[in-house]
Amino acid sequence: MSWLVQPRLVNDPFSDPGLYLDFRYGRRAILFDLGDVSHLSSRELLRVSHVFVSHTHVDHIAGFDRLFRLCLHRTSPLTLIGPPGFAEQVEHRIRSFTWNLLDENSVDFCLRAMDYDGSRLTEAAEFHAREAFTRRKIEPPAFPDGMAWMEDEFKIEAVALDHGIPSLAFALREVLQVNVWRGVLTEMDLAPGPWLNEAKRAVRLGLPDDHVVENSDGRTICLGDLKHRALRVAPGQVVAYVTDAAPHADNRSKILRLADKADQLFIEAVFLECDRSLAVASRHLTALEAGVLAREAGVRHVTPFHHSARYLSEPDVLRTELFESFGAADSSAIPT
Repeated sequence: MSWLVQPRLVNDPFSDPGLYLDFRYGRRAILFDLGDVSHLSSRELLRVSHVFVSHTHVDHIAGFDRLFRLCLHRTSPLTLIGPPGFAEQVEHRIRSFTWNLLDENSVDFCLRAMDYDGSRLTEAAEFHAREAFTRRKIEPPAFPDGMAWMEDEFKIEAVALDHGIPSLAFALREVLQVNVWRGVLTEMDLAPGPWLNEAKRAVRLGLPDDHVVENSDGRTICLGDLKHRALRVAPGQVVAYVTDAAPHADNRSKILRLADKADQLFIEAVFLECDRSLAVASRHLTALEAGVLAREAGVRHVTPFHHSARYLSEPDVLRTELFESFGAADSSAIPT
């Protein structure tokens, strides 16, 4: 099966956290966290429609200026979602710049910033270029509890973890995964093309079998014929992202619920278990604990990141400890 969304870490595991999720056929991307984004090209950043920020420690938000500057002359909006107080912090950052060259003739780029309290979106604001980015209060979208964002093809679940401050963890859940049997398509005398993306979208939306789809040649075919012959439908991918979480029971239970049966889990592994006192003091996970959480959540693949620089001289030790605990046969208890 070919995943709709392709995730990858923005930086190496010792550098700023961030996950780039590329929508293969949608000409868009989203970001989990916004640290140093210098490794992303301008083209890649201009694809970003939404950014979900765990918290505003500098290594999770330092890339804001570059992304914002690149987007100033585009017509599509940029939406940023973060923990309580986030919209106000974005406003202060925007107001630190001078906007005297903007007027009613400027490209009206719109930035939206929203607060998520661990359960729902509570505050939202818009900043328009033609208004010199003056804050305009708007109503946040009303999603079910636990949802930071929802669209036809995916949803973003989020929980607030304890890091001394709220630190959001995210999970992208595709609604359905739809792939094409090319051989069957040929048997049906149908040529591949952009029309198939519309057919896939119709399936994900749950449109009825008698819904008519028009192919590249202008011919029409019922969605049901495609769905039952040329399309393969399966549950969508789940990509979870967890960072900056104190190593205690409440955080563990939230992480396990969020990452349950995830296809891919990206999780911080900051310290070795032998340095657990440092993890507790700084409210971060150890590599051993991250591996155990991944195993107990039943994830298919796990990728560690956010390593402490104290291990730069032996860069593989955190990864080794995580995978040893992830693959362990027994579920030994994590220290409390």
